[in-house]
Amino acid sequence: MEHYYTEKPRSEVRENIFSYEINGIKLDFVSVSGVFAFSDRIDKATRLLIENYRPSGASNFVLDLGCGIGPIALYIKRRYPHLQVTAVDINERAVEYAKINARKNNLEIETLKSDLYEGLHGRLFGDIVSNPPIAAGKALNTRLITEAREHLMKNGALWLVAFHNKGGNTLKKIMHEVFGNVEDMEKSGGIRVYRSVNL
Repeated sequence: MEHYYTEKPRSEVRENIFSYEINGIKLDFVSVSGVFAFSDRIDKATRLLIENYRPSGASNFVLDLGCGIGPIALYIKRRYPHLQVTAVDINERAVEYAKINARKNNLEIETLKSDLYEGLHGRLFGDIVSNPPIAAGKALNTRLITEAREHLMKNGALWLVAFHNKGGNTLKKIMHEVFGNVEDMEKSGGIRVYRSVNL
């Protein structure tokens, strides 16, 4: 059984081409089977995170963890061109299509294959943003949060989005345990955007 966090998807490659506008910014995308989310639109949770993200100002380096086809990274780069955006995913097909979508929109971001922070040794970011893979289980998502501290500058922030009653509440508790703080930045349709600051 393949999931969107499968490292090497073997499913048949099927594509959807679409344009999508958020906060007055319209980007073009190719979505692909075997990658979150294979659709003709950006999913509601990802959209809510994009709409509400604001740079912490701790540094100009931003990490999109579990980037899928790249919407979070690309909208951030278009809206805040001064930021240096890195997008990573364990899924090789996701990384390939994040690159395709960056080229499609003439945006320069760094794209890397990485199992969480594995390919980012010693690198620090002002912000880490993620629509985390809840379906991958609590252990992986706990690692995503705890290891974020090692990759955030002082006063940098971890931004996560999730359905509050489908795993989000657990994420929020772990964020509070790890960082000593967590804030609901937005709530809409059962989805919440959570932010913890690395004080």
